[in-house]
Amino acid sequence: MSQKRRTFLKSLGLAGVGLTLNTGLLHATPKVKVPVRGKDLSLITLSGKVHSRGKGIAGVAVTDGINVTHTDAKGNYELDSNATAEFVYISIPRGYEFSNEKGITRFYERIQAERARFKADFELQKLTQDDTKHNFVVWADTQMISEADAKELKTKSAPDTRNLINSYGPGALFHGIGCGDLVWDKFELFDDYKEAVGITGAPFFQVIGNHDMDLDARTDDFSGETFKKLFGPTYYSFNRGEVHYVVLDDVFFIGTAKKYIGYLTERQLAWLEQDLATVKPGSTVVVSLHIPAYTKQHQRNKEKEEPMGGVVANRRELYRLLEPYKAHIMSGHTHFNEKLVTGNNIIEHVHGTVCGAWWTGPICFDGTPSGYGVYEVNGSDIQWYYKATGYEKEHQMRVYPIGAVKEKPQHFSVNIWNWDPAWKVEWFEDDKSMGQMKQETALDPLSVELHLGTAKPAKHKWVEPHLTDHLFFARPSASAQRITIQVTDRFGNIFKVGANIKELELNPLSKI
Repeated sequence: MSQKRRTFLKSLGLAGVGLTLNTGLLHATPKVKVPVRGKDLSLITLSGKVHSRGKGIAGVAVTDGINVTHTDAKGNYELDSNATAEFVYISIPRGYEFSNEKGITRFYERIQAERARFKADFELQKLTQDDTKHNFVVWADTQMISEADAKELKTKSAPDTRNLINSYGPGALFHGIGCGDLVWDKFELFDDYKEAVGITGAPFFQVIGNHDMDLDARTDDFSGETFKKLFGPTYYSFNRGEVHYVVLDDVFFIGTAKKYIGYLTERQLAWLEQDLATVKPGSTVVVSLHIPAYTKQHQRNKEKEEPMGGVVANRRELYRLLEPYKAHIMSGHTHFNEKLVTGNNIIEHVHGTVCGAWWTGPICFDGTPSGYGVYEVNGSDIQWYYKATGYEKEHQMRVYPIGAVKEKPQHFSVNIWNWDPAWKVEWFEDDKSMGQMKQETALDPLSVELHLGTAKPAKHKWVEPHLTDHLFFARPSASAQRITIQVTDRFGNIFKVGANIKELELNPLSKI
């Protein structure tokens, strides 16, 4: 090849890529066969109907996880897709039941194209009641590694949730969100998770967590294969009442077992932008993901950098997309409880876990009881509380005696695990108001008792107490006989605990 021709090819960016010159024309070398797991970009047309008892439902969002279309006046849809798409699925509209198999929601069809076409119809059942008022629970980190863990979930946590749901009466609408780490790398225990969901009596939507991934995958693209076989797509949306719900996959596997970062792929963000395009600004949007978009744990630990696997690195784009809405972000992963108010319109709910400190005892390592979040929706408004497993829903704090926190030897303390800046924490000494208690960062005393040291807890010796900022302190006078703590949450609910100072004892099973 002459130098002139080489220069010409180089200017086109084609030098050395298997192209030859022949009578003045460029010809490609024979096409290389696509590897079995390579990218097949062949076109597929998706079509079908969304209906209820044969009558089409208009305006339902249908997606292949890449693009979003909507059904026409007769409930029909057609969407140009390609072979990289795994599912065709709908965003269940308000006013309809959540189709499920023993509690596991089904809103998708796996694409099995024939002659470049795939047809999927979706039949929905209309609710017999208005869903403007409804409720949901968030189970973070059921995270079972053994049959013993599975038994705890099925005999304690699931019945507790069922009883909570039943306490709202037979007409109450509930759904659940399994917020990731459904199991702890033991995929045979997914059956136990599904059984537990069935016990609650509520349909559950699932989020993929870092312990739900295929650890032998070579890239993130293939890390969700087992999860998808059981639960469908890893990102999707649905509607109930006036609220739009979104589930995202923010666990990005980097190809080495148990190594991951908190990250939202471009494909998801582009899909989310389309998904939100028809949601009216000012509406309430609830986004569930496993790794928190953000927590302040690194600040409490005085670390200079955020943990790559502990927060979402590109969360600012998520915040931008949620800016027009009243948004709530639900997460788990951390095994502590934290509420953050981000800007004027986003509240982030980092949940204490169903498994606590990995099924080692009654609490997470910040002192939050093992439990789950409960959310009550009325129109576009949401109220919430944290439900400790085995306790009444009024159990919202734990009081510790003077000196329980060694750094504060003259102070008593209280852990208020679901606290956020809108709460008010007051105390009274012998019925006299003493004002508000002082918030400080410290280790929860019960967590220190149960978790501190290389020998405990015996089940998982690496569990350690973590600093928390939902501890509050006050110093009573030497003559004080009785103290009372009064906590008012952001919704005006008041919780009181009183105790005689001499009788107040550190008891891990106490309701105090």
